[in-house]
Amino acid sequence: MPGSPGSGAGRPPAQRTTRRPAAGPAARDNAVRTLVTRARKAWDRPLTAYYLILGGSSLITVLGLVMVYSASQVTALQMALPGSYFFRKQLLAAVIGAGLLLAAARMPVKLHRALAYPILAGAVFLMALVQVPGIGMSVNGNQNWISLGGSFQIQPSEIGKLALVLWAADLIARKQEKRLLTQWKHMLVPLVPVAFMLLGLIMLGGDMGTAIILTAILFGLLWLAGAPTRLFVGVLSVAGLIGLVLIKTSPNRLDRFACVGSTDVTKCWQAVHGIYALASGGFFGSGLGASVEKWGQLPEAHTDFIFAVTGEELGLAGTLSVLALFAALGYAGIRVAGRTEDPFVRYAAGGVTTWIIAQAVINIGAVLGLLPIAGVPLPLFSYGGSALLPTMFAIGLLIAFARDEPAARAALAMRQPRFGRKRASGSAAGRRTGRKPDRTSGRKPGRESAGRPGHGSGQGSGAGSGQGSGQGPRRWNTMRRRASAARSSGER
Repeated sequence: MPGSPGSGAGRPPAQRTTRRPAAGPAARDNAVRTLVTRARKAWDRPLTAYYLILGGSSLITVLGLVMVYSASQVTALQMALPGSYFFRKQLLAAVIGAGLLLAAARMPVKLHRALAYPILAGAVFLMALVQVPGIGMSVNGNQNWISLGGSFQIQPSEIGKLALVLWAADLIARKQEKRLLTQWKHMLVPLVPVAFMLLGLIMLGGDMGTAIILTAILFGLLWLAGAPTRLFVGVLSVAGLIGLVLIKTSPNRLDRFACVGSTDVTKCWQAVHGIYALASGGFFGSGLGASVEKWGQLPEAHTDFIFAVTGEELGLAGTLSVLALFAALGYAGIRVAGRTEDPFVRYAAGGVTTWIIAQAVINIGAVLGLLPIAGVPLPLFSYGGSALLPTMFAIGLLIAFARDEPAARAALAMRQPRFGRKRASGSAAGRRTGRKPDRTSGRKPGRESAGRPGHGSGQGSGAGSGQGSGQGPRRWNTMRRRASAARSSGER
């Protein structure tokens, strides 16, 4: 009844406050799973390897230029040279290397295969020319250099790494196409004899560090080619025996092995001061340019031991950043080699990745005191144009291979130009029809032509050709047209 007590007439109904349950472990787990799923989707995109190679190599090169400038100033002043002397030479090499990188990235795979034999012949000729008296020159006890006049020199053994990768990849790919890799003689000949010839020319000059890198490339290619375990172990045993003989017969190499993990500063000056530089950097370093060890205490501060100066000036954060960039570069190279269907691309990408990562591990391991000092530079980072130019060309190879993946080519083909195309096509459609493009914003698409055949909002038949409504082509329709054109050429 109205007005009876308890009826609630004249009073608003009581509003119940709903309490949200507190976020429990299940909700947090779902959020973590969502983030992991999104990260995996972003990581599995077709252009991930392309961006990792391009971005990682660029960052390593730029950071290397900064550290070369910081680490080489004292050495340049001690030699009565301008403080920026080594930096300017490295910058010039980086500019030339960028040109080589772009050229290699734009070359088709067939041209890379055609260049394999000329590059190998040129590398063998230059490496033999090093041993000619009056032409070859010795640097730090190694006869592996050719003077180009003035202060410019070239180390042909660095070109030999690139030559071995390209030539061996082409050789193994052709044998795989003919199904000859199941026979051990075709697996080894002529790959191993040619590699041993290059190793012999390098060891004539006494550069065992470069010989180790070349051996790593050879074993990486044999592993990618599917060499049997016994064959792989046999070649490894022969190479290890030769290396042991070379180490035993050289007091200098024996001393380098004795310095692994040693703290005797009188016998292992360079190794111990490299550890001092890393230890004094702390978490965030002493500051860019504030290294103490580069003032005459640490030999080769801007070349082989530039990682130690990086740890002293940029700290643990800087060294971990360099390691993360090399890890990303290595992952991208493995991804390119694993996803391609072209045998040459697989072997070349695997060879380049083995070369860069093995050289980085040997250099950083020597600085950390975990490996003997081999005298090899840190790729893309240390000073030295002879090492930088072939390495940047090899990075261009990886970029070309990453762009050549079918999914990556389709993704690049679907990209829209930033300027001009869309607006110009809309104005051209207006000129053909004699009407201005429709710029009204209050009208929904498809309302004017509703009920007429062939003019629905879901068909878009006139959007792509500029006919019908006079509007310019829509973005999604242009993307669909480009994707279909890519599929028609055989890409999937």
